[in-house]
Amino acid sequence: MPITFIKHDLAIDFIGRRRFAYGLSIAVLLAGLVSAIWGNGVRLGIDFAGGVIAQLQFTAPVEDNTLKQSLVKFPSLAGLSTQRFGEGGKDYLLRLTSDTANATELRATLTEGLKEAFPDNPAEIQRLEVVGPKIGADLTNKALAALYYAVLLIAVYISGRFEQRWMAGAIMAAALWGGMYLMGFTGLGMGVLVIIALSITLAVCLVLKLNYAFGAIVALIHDVFITIGLLSIFNVEIDLNVIAALMTLIGYSLNDTIIVYDRLRENFRGKEKLPLDALINKSVNQTLSRTVLTSGTTLLATLALFVLGGGVIHDFALTMLIGVFVGTFSSVFIASAILLPLGDADFYRVRSETAAYVRPGEHGVV
Repeated sequence: MPITFIKHDLAIDFIGRRRFAYGLSIAVLLAGLVSAIWGNGVRLGIDFAGGVIAQLQFTAPVEDNTLKQSLVKFPSLAGLSTQRFGEGGKDYLLRLTSDTANATELRATLTEGLKEAFPDNPAEIQRLEVVGPKIGADLTNKALAALYYAVLLIAVYISGRFEQRWMAGAIMAAALWGGMYLMGFTGLGMGVLVIIALSITLAVCLVLKLNYAFGAIVALIHDVFITIGLLSIFNVEIDLNVIAALMTLIGYSLNDTIIVYDRLRENFRGKEKLPLDALINKSVNQTLSRTVLTSGTTLLATLALFVLGGGVIHDFALTMLIGVFVGTFSSVFIASAILLPLGDADFYRVRSETAAYVRPGEHGVV
């Protein structure tokens, strides 16, 4: 007899608890906003802010203050900050605000300073990276643009798959891409442009009644902003590893959302004439076992990376831990529940019944 962790006949009232979920999300969002503006701020790594990062490994443990005080006397090592990682106190990451130093000269200065300060405890420079301000700004713009275009293409895909409105989604994507290109000549920062473009995307989804796409985009924005807010609270630097984790969690959250939407569409085609809130509850409950098991196994793997992966992958693993939990939460309480005020069951049922959907094996399709 197969073992089931979650019964298939659950009847949890997720829609009835949506206001509590909304309140929790708003509270976390506000906490992250307060931290980003008045607290720790959003710390950009050298990938985006520019600067120097050096990875050191000592033979014996070294105290943070001792290491920092031994190097502050060198002018080329301005803005020095130290971070211990790994076990045993032998591994350090040094960050410098200086971005104009020649890498060869900087390595020589750092080697000389370490030999002078720790003659009996030699250190190996395992990695030295120098990122100029122009490169950092270019990476920042590309990272923001990648996040936005990922969300935009997701909106097109959701519109086509669940509402059979590929043309409307394609027109929206083309118009917004052209708008982003033209707005680039205004001199506004990429962050401002992305916020404006996301606002326009949501407005277009509402006007064209692309409700599934609207719900998916709101859930993804919810996931990214909450994750970044929590990273600010935890004082984690945003670097390329964190951006990679954010892109990964966007795909992960979208996968959960699509599973729920797919079951919702199937239930709309069913014979039961239930109210929209009941249909959404039924769909979420039917997919809950898969959602919990998938999220649980992913969390275990990510937790192993976080605990055992070492300092280099620590921020990536932490971002994934936060993102998997937040993405699962949004698929259940945000992406699905937000469909409720956007239409009634008859609207979705008609849209589902008229969709040109062909199952594998039907009409020669495999």
